[in-house]
Amino acid sequence: MKEEVEHPIIRNSTPDRVLANRGEVVEVAVFPDRRRMATNSKDGMLRLWDLKSGVMVKELEGRGEAMRGMALSRNGELIASSDESGYVNAWHGDTGRALTQAFRAHTSVCSLDFSPDGATLATGGNSTVILWSTETWKLHADRQMSCDYQVNCVRYSPSGELLAIATIRTIDIRNVATRQRIAHLGVQSVSLVWMPDGARLLSGGTIIQEWDSSTWNPVDPNIWKGQTGDHWRFAVNCDGTVVASPTTHNHVRLWRLSDRRTIAIFQHSDSPSCVTFSVDGKRLIVGSQDRKISVWAVPEHAWPEDVPKDEAKTQIQDCDTGAQDCDTRAPGSDTEAQGSKTKACFYH
Repeated sequence: MKEEVEHPIIRNSTPDRVLANRGEVVEVAVFPDRRRMATNSKDGMLRLWDLKSGVMVKELEGRGEAMRGMALSRNGELIASSDESGYVNAWHGDTGRALTQAFRAHTSVCSLDFSPDGATLATGGNSTVILWSTETWKLHADRQMSCDYQVNCVRYSPSGELLAIATIRTIDIRNVATRQRIAHLGVQSVSLVWMPDGARLLSGGTIIQEWDSSTWNPVDPNIWKGQTGDHWRFAVNCDGTVVASPTTHNHVRLWRLSDRRTIAIFQHSDSPSCVTFSVDGKRLIVGSQDRKISVWAVPEHAWPEDVPKDEAKTQIQDCDTGAQDCDTRAPGSDTEAQGSKTKACFYH
C-alpha cells in the first residue's frame, strides 16, 4: 500500500490540452481501449475523439435536441445517449452504426447506465426506472421499477447485482433480479459513483456523501464537511483512491479519498459540467459550458499504485502537452471544430 505523504496543493490554470467542441459539453466517457473518448453536447451531437491526437473522428447525430445523459458499456461496444425529451439513441462503439431508431424511454430528461455485461440498459426518468434489452432494444419483461420521486441518476454496482437510484429526495438501492428495494437512504442526490470494488457508494449534491454497501450507513459524514460545490458530476479514478469534482469559482478539485485532503485545483474559464479520469488514472478530462474539453495531468503522487512511472511520463508526453492549438478535423472529413489557444480554460 502506498504511504500517504503530505504534498502541497497543486494549483493549475494551464491544461495539457484543450479541444474545442461545437456545443456545450454535457457528458464525457473514455473507452476501455484508452485511445478514444466520447462526448455528448447540447447541440444534439455525440462525438468520438482520438485521445492521442485530439482529433474528432466521428459525429453521431441524435434527434436534433440537446443531449443530456450518456452511457458507455464496459467493453466499449455500446454507446447510448438521451435527449431533453427522454428519447434514447444507441450506436455501436467501434463503427458508430445506429443500433436502433430513437425510442422514447421517458417523457423528460433521463439518466442511463449499461449493466456490466452489456446485456441491459437502465434508464431513469420521471419517477420510473426501466431496463431495456440491448439485443432487441425492447423493454425487459417485468423490468420496470416505480420510485417515489423524480429520478436523477441510475448506476449499476460493479457486480451488476444492485442498481442505485438517486431521486430528488432519496436514494434507493434495488436488487436487479428481484427489483426489490434493499435500502432507502433519506438524502437528495443528483449523481452517484460506485467504488471499483463495490464496497462504497458516493452520492453527490451540494456535498458528497459516502455509504458503506454492507450496512448502508454513512461513512463518517463529518469528514466531508467544508467540501461544498455543485457535485452533480463527479468521478473516481480506477483504483478508487482519488475523487474529482466541480466546485465553486469554475474549479475542479482533486480529493484524496482516504482523508479527503485536496490534491490539486484546476482553474477553468467557465463552469465545468462533467469530469472523468483516463482509464489508467493519469489524466483528468473536463468538459465545460464554454464548449471546451480540457485534459489535465494528474499529479504523479496521486496515480494508482500499479501505474509504471516511466511509462506514464512517456504517454503524457505523447499527448502533446501544452495548451496548444488542436486541429480537430479528421483526415478526409468535412467536419471540423476550431482549435483553441486558451490557457485558462477548459466533458457520464
